Amino acid sequence: MPKWSVIVAVCAFFAVNAQAGNPPRQVFIAGDSTASEYGPERAPREGWGQALDMFLDDGFVVRNHAKSGRSSRSFIEQGWLDGIAGEIRAGDVLLIQFGHNDAKVEDPQRYNEPRQAFGQWLMRYVDLAHQRGATPILVTPVAVRRFDGNEPVDTHGPYAQAVRELAAARRIGLIDLTRSSMDWLRALGQVPSRDYYMHVPEQQQADDVHFQRRGAVAIACLVVDGWKRLDPLLARHVVRDTDCGAPATALGDRSAQQHPSLIASERELAVGQPGPHGGAGETTAYPFFRDAPDLGFEFRKRVLHAGAGIGLHQHHKDEIYYVLSGHGRYILDGQQHQVGPGDALLTRPGSSHAIQQEGKEDLVLLITYGKSPAR
Repeated sequence: MPKWSVIVAVCAFFAVNAQAGNPPRQVFIAGDSTASEYGPERAPREGWGQALDMFLDDGFVVRNHAKSGRSSRSFIEQGWLDGIAGEIRAGDVLLIQFGHNDAKVEDPQRYNEPRQAFGQWLMRYVDLAHQRGATPILVTPVAVRRFDGNEPVDTHGPYAQAVRELAAARRIGLIDLTRSSMDWLRALGQVPSRDYYMHVPEQQQADDVHFQRRGAVAIACLVVDGWKRLDPLLARHVVRDTDCGAPATALGDRSAQQHPSLIASERELAVGQPGPHGGAGETTAYPFFRDAPDLGFEFRKRVLHAGAGIGLHQHHKDEIYYVLSGHGRYILDGQQHQVGPGDALLTRPGSSHAIQQEGKEDLVLLITYGKSPAR
């Protein structure tokens, strides 16, 4: 879709605010309960707007005006847009997410038919932003957790489509959260996705609309990722990765995958071995994914029992030891080091090393190194 209105406003803002000392850019959220703030008395319920600021540096401040139960119409008629109008200024951003409550045909105070009335109400927000020199961004409604088999159901179909069409017709920035959150739901799966929504047995809740903390953060990530696609300059102000969600094809035909992903349990892998490389004592090795095809590295757990060690040997490849538990003496290029839980040991080609368990507790290592090329 066209993005010129977003890009022009963004470039103008950064040009005006190039001088130091200007106030941070404000990000306003106008929306419903899926984005709104909740106090500790409603824990663990959170809206995605509560998590948005953790993705942004101090060049931004989030003003979350989203209100539970509101539609694009009732939010305005009850005066909530007035609060935004009193604060928004040139260079700010207004994220606009409605649709869920606009579909409540049984409630004439909130209902908007999607083909015309819904878009007309949304334009009130867009016009306000433009009047103040701010950037409006339309956000399609976040997905409700509803499945037909393994496929999430689009409960917001005509409303999400109305937002898309309005954005395209009026050249307004669009974050298609309906589409990205449905793809996210599909990749999570029907049962695992419960933990992201308000399925809280101890509170006797099974709510497929609102989020727990992990869900709010995940949706905020999708919002920021969509925002970055509209505004490449935003990336310099994003303090967390936004490589989140999954494409619609993530659970496609698994037969097209060259090698399947795997899960292994060490209970099935234990191999008793004497200390490698001429080391003393007995060890237990757990060679994870040893037979996985085309895996370019070895990954194993090795337990050095009392008195055991890995003997001195010189390296022709990089190797990392990570100490999970226990203590030992690590000899690297003729120097001895005491190591324990949390220590990571990188040996580069040309160095020599050895390690010896000490004390009463087994020394437990995670070890990884590149596989030698097949001959």
